[in-house]
Amino acid sequence: MEGALTWDRSAFASRQACMDAIRESFDKLPKHDLVVEDPNPTFHAERNPLQDKYHSADEAEIVAAHLKRSLEDMVVAIFTAADKALIASGQSSESEKDPLKVRWVEAFFPHTSPSWEMEVWWRGDWLEVLGCGVIDQPLLIRANQLDRIGWAFGIGLERIAMLLFGIPDIRLFWSKDPRFLKQFTDAGPMKRFQPFSKHPPAPRDVAFWLPKTLKGDVVAETPASTASAPNSAGGQQTSSPRNNAVEAELAFHENDLMEIVRTIAGDSVEDVRLIDSFTHPKSNRRSLCYRIEYRSLERTLTTEEVNEMHERVCGEMVGRFGVEIR
Repeated sequence: MEGALTWDRSAFASRQACMDAIRESFDKLPKHDLVVEDPNPTFHAERNPLQDKYHSADEAEIVAAHLKRSLEDMVVAIFTAADKALIASGQSSESEKDPLKVRWVEAFFPHTSPSWEMEVWWRGDWLEVLGCGVIDQPLLIRANQLDRIGWAFGIGLERIAMLLFGIPDIRLFWSKDPRFLKQFTDAGPMKRFQPFSKHPPAPRDVAFWLPKTLKGDVVAETPASTASAPNSAGGQQTSSPRNNAVEAELAFHENDLMEIVRTIAGDSVEDVRLIDSFTHPKSNRRSLCYRIEYRSLERTLTTEEVNEMHERVCGEMVGRFGVEIR
């Protein structure tokens, strides 16, 4: 689901008057008691640039503040309503409710800058639920909205549903398993997902040396998952949040590994996670080790099937990155 909010600067006597109106609107937004982590500046010249050809720093600051407060309020409203429904149905109580925590993470999307992702703390990890940012001004200009400024967002409804209903695996939304579907076919009080037996996982590790001739940065240890992420405000999958301007400088980005795994194994992979990283003290070569969790929602994968997929993943990594499998 996507949405946007803009202001017409030409409707005000000056840009300052427009900023004052946005600030007045911000002051009227509900104040919440959400635990929010937002350690980064609103914009950064390299990581999260300001559109300085079109926006002043003050304009970007107030638009970003309005954006973040609005989306935080939306998350609070959704989860407050869900908590009340669960308590009313007897499936939860006030004493069981953990405080809701969110954090803002710098991101890159093609039609917003600066841009962010919102993540929610869930089951001991951060789960990305939406992407957003200050709307790319050339996009508004091409739409003949020359004087407008504003923000846009794209939210992953599946991620919100995972949080609300306690659904542990995003792939279940595309499953035809009646044990899952029948839990949500009846119109009635909101209820938590009741887990059922799953087919066994088949973990495989892939450890490799990065090339000796490596030039550029190595990007690893980012939140890793092969599950589909929510669309950004610009419609691009946020599973590859890389800025094209610096992409050529990256020697290895783990999102490329995720892409290989998705292409080869598809929905037969539940998770991909970095489990080890070290640099050899003498050769100064860096080694990474990822654990790939193969598991089908429909049936038990055979050892031969898992090994065949894993060998293809390893072969593609060697061919694309020039890594040396350990």
